[in-house]
Amino acid sequence: MLIADDEVVARQRLRRLLAGFDRVEVVGEAGDGHAAIRLVRSVWPDLVFLDIQMPKGDGFDVIREIGPARMPFVVFVTAFDEHAITAFEVSAIDYLLKPFDSERFEEAFRRAEARIDADRNQEKTRQLLDVLGVAEGESERGPASRIMVKSRGRIRFIDVTDVTWIEASGNYVRVHLGDTSHLVRETLARIERRLEPGSFARIHRGALVNLQRVKEMSHWSSGEYQVEMDDGTTLKLSRTYRDGLLRNVLGRG
Repeated sequence: MLIADDEVVARQRLRRLLAGFDRVEVVGEAGDGHAAIRLVRSVWPDLVFLDIQMPKGDGFDVIREIGPARMPFVVFVTAFDEHAITAFEVSAIDYLLKPFDSERFEEAFRRAEARIDADRNQEKTRQLLDVLGVAEGESERGPASRIMVKSRGRIRFIDVTDVTWIEASGNYVRVHLGDTSHLVRETLARIERRLEPGSFARIHRGALVNLQRVKEMSHWSSGEYQVEMDDGTTLKLSRTYRDGLLRNVLGRG
């Protein structure tokens, strides 16, 4: 953590408050904007408690100089409320208005702590996917052979061949494997593009089926069919996609 405030008393109070939390190390203090910029570039802290009005560059000058993309997470600490909107425009985690009590400080710290942990987990996930050769851009290297599922802080890789069918669920898809299913943050159109051509087919706007898992088709009503999968699941096949499925599964032209 880095503290940047032109008031010595304010910096001392922030140190005392931070001392009450685990996993916290204050790596430096700055009393003006220039010093804050030098310290950030020197130690690259996870979080900066940043005053807005300081000599030699205010808090926004610090962010502009470091660059918004490289700037650590920021909690603004200031006696002036007129900068609140601008603070959140630069993605500040919180805005502590002086004077604030310990409860309000803890709220801001916990919010920052959660963001930092989430960021670290995301980086670990990216590194793991790089090692395994699995990534969201996998389609650029060839069809996806596995689908990544995140659940309760764990990552699971599902072989595409084990998937029975996939249904759209808003901005997510639900991947069905027999009597279990997993929600994945992905659109149906995008996941369809990533799959091996000819391995899955649409049966209506909101569903893809694994062609190797299709057991039979039967006439339903009004020219529509239903598809039975090898796990016993029965799905509606709309007329729009019927011919394509027949060609793929039954080899009919």
